Amino acid sequence: MSAADSILSVHDLMVRFPIAGPFGRRLGEIRALDGVSLHLSQGEILGLVGESGCGKSTLGKTLMGIQKPTSGSILLDGNEIAGQSPRAARALRRRLQYAYQDPGASLDPRWKIGKSLEEPLVIHTDLPRAERLRKVTEILVSVGLPAGHANLFPHEISGGQQRRVGLARILMLNPDIVILDEPTAGLDVSVQAAVLRLFRDLRETFDLSYIFISHDLSVVRLMCHRIAVMYLGRIVEIGSADDIMDAPKHPYTQSLLAALPKVNGPRVTENFWLEGEPPDAARLPPGCRFQGRCPHVQPICRAEDPAERKVGSQIVACHFAGSVTPPTKDRT
Repeated sequence: MSAADSILSVHDLMVRFPIAGPFGRRLGEIRALDGVSLHLSQGEILGLVGESGCGKSTLGKTLMGIQKPTSGSILLDGNEIAGQSPRAARALRRRLQYAYQDPGASLDPRWKIGKSLEEPLVIHTDLPRAERLRKVTEILVSVGLPAGHANLFPHEISGGQQRRVGLARILMLNPDIVILDEPTAGLDVSVQAAVLRLFRDLRETFDLSYIFISHDLSVVRLMCHRIAVMYLGRIVEIGSADDIMDAPKHPYTQSLLAALPKVNGPRVTENFWLEGEPPDAARLPPGCRFQGRCPHVQPICRAEDPAERKVGSQIVACHFAGSVTPPTKDRT
């Protein structure tokens, strides 16, 4: 899957939030996204991982237009989304939909599920009501819910069923790309498995492409073709799921994988070596942003921000990528 056949391309995307002081003075800015570039191919599932606050959800919301970018470009089938007239941008963004982490919060508690599902068709199409209701029933069944759920309120169904309703609402407009933000968070393991199977089935049925935002690396490996690892607003490593999981090149990626429990393996506390907290996004140090937590830091890391380069099959932003291995703790 190459950039040449991309349905979505992001180039040098930046989002900066100003820090306001007394009397409206600008004290600085937070670099939520700092030069993010990636592509998504038709039918691909791209995983987006990293610690809380690294910019994953900000990236998803910027792609959707919920958050305005400071600079950079977002191309959908070669068409720039930013800068379009509201009508043209709305038409483009119909093809790109966002599944919120808490689907229940995105459903009006005063509306029955059928009305919530019908609303996108009322806004974006001129279908007669009978056709709209037919499609509501069709989509509910496609996500594994009885047609009778259209007459229920959101509080009358479970969290897992709310996820399915959230997906159904997205599918009403026949999107090409769905951004899934922590789609299995808070679900029982058995419900997670059912939801993940549903994602796979819907991808085949509706020819979807996914951006899969998650903290759960095990789920990401199971679901995704490629993985992008984010740290403080920047993608520090990207490659195929197998290559990232089996042979990570960036020390930060290595630290994330060291936190994964393994059957018959050592305890996580014996292997995990990452210490400290990420620096303040408003006061990033010069050079590599991971330098304060990296066990391999050298003078060049404090002086120069590493450029992205190809190391093996991965693209990595690290001066020493490919030549460093995770440290091991002395168990004696």
